[in-house]
Amino acid sequence: MASGPPDGGPLPLPRNFLRPCILLLLRESPAHGYDLLERLGAFGFSGSDPGGLYRALRALESEGYVSSAWEASDSGPDRRTYQITRAGMESLHQYAKGLERTGEIVGAFTSRYGEFVALSRSRKTARSTDQRT
Repeated sequence: MASGPPDGGPLPLPRNFLRPCILLLLRESPAHGYDLLERLGAFGFSGSDPGGLYRALRALESEGYVSSAWEASDSGPDRRTYQITRAGMESLHQYAKGLERTGEIVGAFTSRYGEFVALSRSRKTARSTDQRT
């Protein structure tokens, strides 16, 4: 069935995690796509899928969570600048509450796993000590 995380590769991000990340970045400040692409690196996105970012921005805009306007540029082509709407701020808050709960659940898992790992290490240490005596 499930294959688990890839060996040595990047860990998968939560499904639809891009959406709240975009909203948060736009809550911090309005931005154009390239700026968002760079800033998304702080959340584990590699920047290798600009098409995915622009599809997400268009979806957020069609849902009323983001608005955009063309901005003239002195050094190059005009750029579309995005900003979060009031509905987007409300959606961001709901995402944040859900992610906080997810973090608690993941924390419970890693805490329990940490106990297992510590137990395994102490067994290995005990075996190593037994073999030396």
